[in-house]
Amino acid sequence: MLDAAKKYSTEICDDEALLEAIADAEARYWEANPNSFSLFQRAKAVMPGGNTRTALHFDPFPVYMAGSDGARLTDVDGHSYIDALGEFSAGLYAHKDPVVIEAAEGALGRGVSNGAPGEPEIQLAEAICERFPAIETVRFCNSGTEANLYALQLARHITGRSKLLAFYGAYHGGVFVFSDTSNPMNAPFDWVFCHYNDIPEVVEAIHEHALDLAAVIIEPMMNNAGSIPADKDFLQAIKDSCDETGVLLIFDEIVTSRFGPGGMQSLHGIYPDLVTLGKYLGAGFSFGAFGGKAKYMTHLDPAKPKALPHAGTFNNNLFTMMAGHAGLTRIFTPERAEKLFEEGEALRERLNTVVRETNAAAQFTGAGSIMNLHFTSGVIRSPNDLQAVPRLPYKLFQLEMLLSGVYLATRGQINMSLAISPEDADEIVEAVQSFFKRWAHLL
Repeated sequence: MLDAAKKYSTEICDDEALLEAIADAEARYWEANPNSFSLFQRAKAVMPGGNTRTALHFDPFPVYMAGSDGARLTDVDGHSYIDALGEFSAGLYAHKDPVVIEAAEGALGRGVSNGAPGEPEIQLAEAICERFPAIETVRFCNSGTEANLYALQLARHITGRSKLLAFYGAYHGGVFVFSDTSNPMNAPFDWVFCHYNDIPEVVEAIHEHALDLAAVIIEPMMNNAGSIPADKDFLQAIKDSCDETGVLLIFDEIVTSRFGPGGMQSLHGIYPDLVTLGKYLGAGFSFGAFGGKAKYMTHLDPAKPKALPHAGTFNNNLFTMMAGHAGLTRIFTPERAEKLFEEGEALRERLNTVVRETNAAAQFTGAGSIMNLHFTSGVIRSPNDLQAVPRLPYKLFQLEMLLSGVYLATRGQINMSLAISPEDADEIVEAVQSFFKRWAHLL
């Protein structure tokens, strides 16, 4: 089994006990999931590596789901899981919410692709503008990637400048993956990079490049990089520097918009020039949006001369418009948003208590309903603080969580949905506690 496990190691590792533990977990996983393996073999015949979405791939093969209900998933081998992945934060409303189903059925009844505007897009736009203070007017698209691409291009047009500033380790969509700044799939813009939560560095960079810098784009909490929140002082320093230099500030709130009624912009009282949205706001359907100050968004007004074009067949598709509006106004009300944030804070504290009690070198970071496990006890303020963290423990953690009936991200991330009950939270805590009690001596 040791030889089988070594294929996961891309690092220097002399801990054969950890490799043996991974091999043992992998053997149990293979035995438990024959039907998933069969589907994986079929998939490999027609898709590269059997995959059409990189984030869902993991070795030895992914688990294939047959259905879902509430906070539960059922795979093709009949196993039930608590859905702690939450579709990487997009699955806020969980599965089969009756309000969302009613809205989707209403869209079917109205005609899905009418090739014309309708009232539902106005209703969703009104709800978003009311909810997020920095958004005076908004445009819809089909993904967070698109939203960021349009916002960045809009900023370049408005300022007449070409450079853009982002942060090492950031993720702003499929063509803005900055865990590797030389990623050949990234959009070929002229980038300046800084380290997250480093005030002196970013202030100096903004002023140094001001004449050529169109925008700073930032996640108020880095999501893919490990649920690392920005310090309020850091965000304020960026805001002040942008205001001083005429650089536009873009908050990528595709994930953090679920933090309280108005996203992290409201939690901190710091309002950018442009905001991008996505994920849960489509209530399970493809969704993206970018908005901000009306004086900037007016450049997209097609009634004006030389207006910027912004097309997209499904920008105002009825499924997204109607389900998104129903979700934001009837389910995820401001009061429910506050409650979810508090529930997430409580769960993360419980998980960190469990870890501390085992004396393992690990911790959960995050904010509100999103949290991420890291196998280090050091301070984490940027992805740079995670560079030396070993990767093998994440593999063992993921396999053991799956075998315990908890489905989560390969990077150790938990994204709570509204359907996660106190009993579900207890099960997550118990599974994590069991993992650390068994394996803390290896970590």
